[in-house]
Amino acid sequence: MPQSTRRDFLKSVSAASAAALALGSAVRAADTPVGPPRRKGASAVGLRAPALDLVRCGFIGLGARGLPTLREVMLLEGCEVRALCDNHAPSLKSALEAVAKAGRPAPAVFGDGDEAYKQMVARDDLDVVFICTPWRLHVPMAVAAMRAGKHAFIEVPAAVTLEECWQLVDTAEETQRHCMMMENCCYGREELMLLRMCREGVFGELLHGEASYLHDLRAQTKEVEHGTGSWRIHEHELRNGNIYPTHGLGPVSQYLNINRGDRFARLVSFSSPGLGLPDYVEKNFPAGHPRRTAKYVCGDMNTSLIKTARGRTIVVQHDTMNPRPYSRTNLIQGTRGLFAGYPSRIYVEGRSKTEAWETNLDKWFGEFEHPLWKKVADIAAKLPKNGTSGHGGMDFVMRWRIVQCLRGGLPLDQDVYDAAAWSSISALSEQSVAQDGAPQAVPDFTRGAWEHTAPLGIIA
Repeated sequence: MPQSTRRDFLKSVSAASAAALALGSAVRAADTPVGPPRRKGASAVGLRAPALDLVRCGFIGLGARGLPTLREVMLLEGCEVRALCDNHAPSLKSALEAVAKAGRPAPAVFGDGDEAYKQMVARDDLDVVFICTPWRLHVPMAVAAMRAGKHAFIEVPAAVTLEECWQLVDTAEETQRHCMMMENCCYGREELMLLRMCREGVFGELLHGEASYLHDLRAQTKEVEHGTGSWRIHEHELRNGNIYPTHGLGPVSQYLNINRGDRFARLVSFSSPGLGLPDYVEKNFPAGHPRRTAKYVCGDMNTSLIKTARGRTIVVQHDTMNPRPYSRTNLIQGTRGLFAGYPSRIYVEGRSKTEAWETNLDKWFGEFEHPLWKKVADIAAKLPKNGTSGHGGMDFVMRWRIVQCLRGGLPLDQDVYDAAAWSSISALSEQSVAQDGAPQAVPDFTRGAWEHTAPLGIIA
């Protein structure tokens, strides 16, 4: 965003958040509905949209995530870039240069103001819209896209509040358009292998998972005028909870068949003191700088515990403001064994040495490599340039799979109910922390459909 519009945006967010905090914990508790609201349209479970021979794409937000998405989509067969939207002129310029370098026709351009995206989604030559903008813009943009007849693909997290989660669900059901949160970690090589192992019963009956986002992002504080840090750091002034849960939680949810045989039922959450960010900005910014004078309310380490309807448990953690190696934990425990990530290690009763971790996964990949990973790796190898570089290849696999589903008229691997459930953990963790760890009911965004929805299969 330009500096002036960013300041206005942050001021409005601050005012709205302050008003919400002033209402107290009673309002927070009321945010969680006793039961799901009445469906306004048809269920979107297993939604099959008409197959698209040609996937005509528009992009909103062309920065840290949007530009790589654009570049990889242009590598995929059956895709055309028809429109680009960003109110940051340098980002828009870089995107146009990428399209030209790829030898593609020049797309329509929308960059005049914060609501230029509304003009873009109204076009009749678009099928899908990729939304790679700051978190608080995801829902209004996705809703506008779906109401204009487009499928919406949103960066993570899909939504910030419970109300926004329901807006996505209601709109997808009313319009019968896909709404997918692009959780790329579900498409990592290791995560796909584990999904197959869980489906084939290697770990026995699944009991417990652990999912984290532990990533030192303190350097983002130096992105003051533009870049991810220019808006993401501000979230630490507004919210105390797990503000970014889905990278670890998405894969674990798929292992446990969340929304497809089980669902999140309740949550409790606690946050540690928030000391890392104030300490970092004090050492790296001069006295009087806005980074120094801001009041940061988000605890450094948030730990949330989810219980599912079937009684399984999931620990979810978040810490981005302390020095530490990157980790998503990625643990799944069953009655016959377990896997734990970062570092990757496995123990399966009867197949591993007694009470000893295995750290060499070669034999497990040899037996349980996911067919989707093998197929897309072969496709990527034939491309004019390597499209599998993003996050170890998971980005390309995800984008390839999205286009495969759209062109084949297939249900998506992640649907709007996953986007809502996985994202809802943020708001629910905030509510629980504000109430000293009081349990919070997790809405059933599927309105009961989870009980008879088939698990995600091992796609080839």
